[in-house]
Amino acid sequence: MTMDPTTQRQQVLFLYLEHSGLDGRVVAWSFHDGSGRATDLDGSPPYATGTAALRDGWRLLQVSPVPQRIPGAERVAGRLEHELVLERIVEA
Repeated sequence: MTMDPTTQRQQVLFLYLEHSGLDGRVVAWSFHDGSGRATDLDGSPPYATGTAALRDGWRLLQVSPVPQRIPGAERVAGRLEHELVLERIVEA
């Protein structure tokens, strides 16, 4: 799909899931809107799972690799591991 920058803009959605499957529950999220439109997104995730976002027309761009576990570091805090990067193109 080719985007026409004079009439279309990109929206990007980051979903962080509880496990590596697309059907995992969303535990955190971030939304970036290149269209400049006001959104009605409040504090709750816009989708319950990654699969629900795909069903709604979002295109999957990237999935984070499954992390390698280091013995003895089970309780070390770090970044959210199961990230999905999705996009959709909307009219400007």
